[in-house]
Amino acid sequence: MKQKKIPMRKCVVTNERVEKRSLLRVVKTPEGTVIFDRSGKANGRGAYVMKSKEVIEKAMKTKVLNRHLEVEVPDSVYQEMLDEIQE
Repeated sequence: MKQKKIPMRKCVVTNERVEKRSLLRVVKTPEGTVIFDRSGKANGRGAYVMKSKEVIEKAMKTKVLNRHLEVEVPDSVYQEMLDEIQE
């Protein structure tokens, strides 16, 4: 039986390649707004961040998502990601 391919993505903060399901996705929509994408399928330019409080806080401090998405990421998006990993 053929083994199913596991999708790998790169965390923009740590630059590690890990399984897609162990990452959170932030998307800049075609309209230019930034959202936290729970489904992983939203339209637009996406950036991945590991599911770790330390990594999310580092992303907020270094503004790495702002550079990758080329737009200001609101604090509410970071808060949504922190809420997601605490559930």
